[in-house]
Amino acid sequence: MPKPLRIGTRGSDLALWQARKVAELLSQRAGADCQLVIIHTSGDRDRSRALHEVGGSGFFTKELQQALLQREVDLVVHSLKDLPTQEPEGLTLGAVCVREDPAELLLARPAALGDGPLGLKPNAVVGTSSLRRTAQLLALQADLQVKALRGNVPTRVRKLREGEYDAIVLAYAGVHRLGLDLSDLVARKLPLEVLLPAPAQGALGVEVRADDTATRNLVACLHEPLLAQEVEAERQVLVGLGGGCHIPLGAYCQAQNGSFFLRAALGTLRPDLSLVSLVRSEARAATPQEAAAQVLQVLLGKALS
Repeated sequence: MPKPLRIGTRGSDLALWQARKVAELLSQRAGADCQLVIIHTSGDRDRSRALHEVGGSGFFTKELQQALLQREVDLVVHSLKDLPTQEPEGLTLGAVCVREDPAELLLARPAALGDGPLGLKPNAVVGTSSLRRTAQLLALQADLQVKALRGNVPTRVRKLREGEYDAIVLAYAGVHRLGLDLSDLVARKLPLEVLLPAPAQGALGVEVRADDTATRNLVACLHEPLLAQEVEAERQVLVGLGGGCHIPLGAYCQAQNGSFFLRAALGTLRPDLSLVSLVRSEARAATPQEAAAQVLQVLLGKALS
């Protein structure tokens, strides 16, 4: 009897949903018997600091990758936006799949509503620890008071309900996948023209060992080639800007009629998180690489000018 396929995952509700989804698809498409293995990451343990205050990268992925390299698991499931652009030696991305709507969701207490550009009252306290969100939010409504927000999705929503914030911004994908009851809050999905997501937001990445041919072949049934090209364009912009996960960059690419339409927004913030500038760029090209190169030319040119 074959051994079950061991899937490494973080232990949050959202991470478990994602891992179970991958296990379900592997069972349906490849007849695989899967077992989840929960691995705690430094991002799960350190919830006191905003992510941009923590040095290095791989805050939510490094321990998963180590377990994979040490053969404690056969594959790991990531929120692809959390995965650094540089793969560790010995690992490879076996599948890109299951992208949820990448839009951002604004959740607000009813008392926080107002006439501002975001529909919030003046000087509203908005929770996020994302420099990308901070830059784009302040470009829309300069009087916002941005306050650090950490924790898993249910924890963030609880903090909003308890009055620590007037509003918070979350990835729509996480809230939708968990099916949270938000009936007491005002929920507004923000258009991409208003707030661009993180590169690869909403997509899953399945990472495997490069020398594990059997598992690589197995997870190939999950791979969505067109989606992989779209997120490649988004991640190539990140690579061109230095590859750090804390860069205030929003990017989203859509394949349309044989070409790739890529939009990006790059913020510049002062140490106190006040906004210096927000540069936007978009391009349509025949390949993801060409689209990324055109967008980068504008972003880098304006950032250096």
